[in-house]
Amino acid sequence: MKYDPGIGITEDLSLRVSVATLVRVIFKRPVNNELMLALERKATLHEINSGHVVEVKSQPFGGAIRILDLNASHDLIGDFHFDSQRSRSEQDFRIFIRPSNWSAVREFCIEHLSRVDDLILETDPSRELVEELADTLKIILQPEQYVSKPLGTVVEDNPAPTKNIYAKSIHTVRVYRIFEATISDSSLADAMFTNSENISNQDLCELALQEAQNGGKVRANAILALPLKQVTNIYLATPPEKRNVPILFEEHLLDETVPAILDGIAIPKYKRLRKS
Repeated sequence: MKYDPGIGITEDLSLRVSVATLVRVIFKRPVNNELMLALERKATLHEINSGHVVEVKSQPFGGAIRILDLNASHDLIGDFHFDSQRSRSEQDFRIFIRPSNWSAVREFCIEHLSRVDDLILETDPSRELVEELADTLKIILQPEQYVSKPLGTVVEDNPAPTKNIYAKSIHTVRVYRIFEATISDSSLADAMFTNSENISNQDLCELALQEAQNGGKVRANAILALPLKQVTNIYLATPPEKRNVPILFEEHLLDETVPAILDGIAIPKYKRLRKS
């Protein structure tokens, strides 16, 4: 009999779990070959009492991992509900579980995410990369344009409020599978760098407002390309306890997940597991 999970938080199923990929997308800067880190720059319209405000934040590419086999997942981790109708329809690993089951769920994720072509959980970042680059560049990423490899797994054990619009402020524990994707196609690298240079944060805010006024999504996306070494050095110079929250890099707000994809950066709220 097929397991049919419900939707939403209940008295028993009260701990939200989010399992996602984070991808360190890198490419060589046109002309001088400097190694660049590409982030997804998002302008999001938020409604407030006095009207609205647009927030621009940059984060690693990636997104929710899909549960491929609901029955097997239920057998291994117990009862769960999806956090929203959207998560349920796409089978995204954004679920509510019993708090007492978190240890078992965490180990289940760590084990299955380390497998290639796992039959229970999605273990490849390509789907999200294709979707997000199509959103930001209007380009369909092809397999021959990049090379990806897993870097490891990061766990956030202590529940913290989520900013996800479908489960806003609900305390959540997290598992991130970290990948590196190297862009090997020079024309794509050039398009990414040009997008980053030509679209300002103000441009992105105006695009998000236009989308909302036209009845579309309340956000707009672009690339933010920054020198990888420079970003790493900024985090090395930042006290560890301040790496738990977004930081400003020049005029750009970098999400708290950015240091999770960098080598040699310790973040107090994250536990890095073995590379596999």
